[in-house]
Amino acid sequence: MCVCVCVCAVIQQLGETLKLRQQVIATATTFLKRFYARNSLRCIDPLLLAPTSVFLSSKVEEFGVISNSRLISTCQSVVKNKFSYAYTTEFPYRTNHILECEFYLLESLDCCLIVYQPYRPLVQYMQDLGGEGEVLQLAWRIVNDSLRTDVCLLFPPYEIALACIHMACVVHQKDCKQWFAELNTDLDRIMEITRYILNLYELWKTYDERKEIQALLQKMPKPNTQPVPR
Repeated sequence: MCVCVCVCAVIQQLGETLKLRQQVIATATTFLKRFYARNSLRCIDPLLLAPTSVFLSSKVEEFGVISNSRLISTCQSVVKNKFSYAYTTEFPYRTNHILECEFYLLESLDCCLIVYQPYRPLVQYMQDLGGEGEVLQLAWRIVNDSLRTDVCLLFPPYEIALACIHMACVVHQKDCKQWFAELNTDLDRIMEITRYILNLYELWKTYDERKEIQALLQKMPKPNTQPVPR
């Protein structure tokens, strides 16, 4: 889980640096999680799959194709400036590696590329609840945090949105019991999603990524970026 949390952070930072919409970043994260739900972390280096997922997501979400040179230079900059504590060497991959990896990703996903995210139901629910200020902002951030967990693989987007709203209401002491009672939804599932997210927050309290992630990454196969001799 720790490696996936780190790689999801790489995707988030790549997306923010490239000025992508959060929907694009979330879809890229979902692609990566779906791939590793079917394949081992040893199958493809997560540092290669992260920008590949971003590259594919930008096209699927109709954000536009990211230029190859811009994507590679951004990866190099992000790894060097933001994640040097995890990756001691420069970003080793080039455009041909990402394009080849994209085919493996598409094959693993069975070309099922449409991803529904919690952001739209989140906004709609908050409009109905009548709390679009601080509660919405916090719930939106919790949805972003939930991408580090496996809830996007296990629960539909509307339930994730409801769980994040519930957590935000608790933090801001907003009474939403009656509103949830009228929704006729399974509160046990909402609580289960909440536990996943709270477990992530507990991990962040006790886990020092800067000290421990490098040792975990060193156990993974090193990338071979040399061309195969013909």
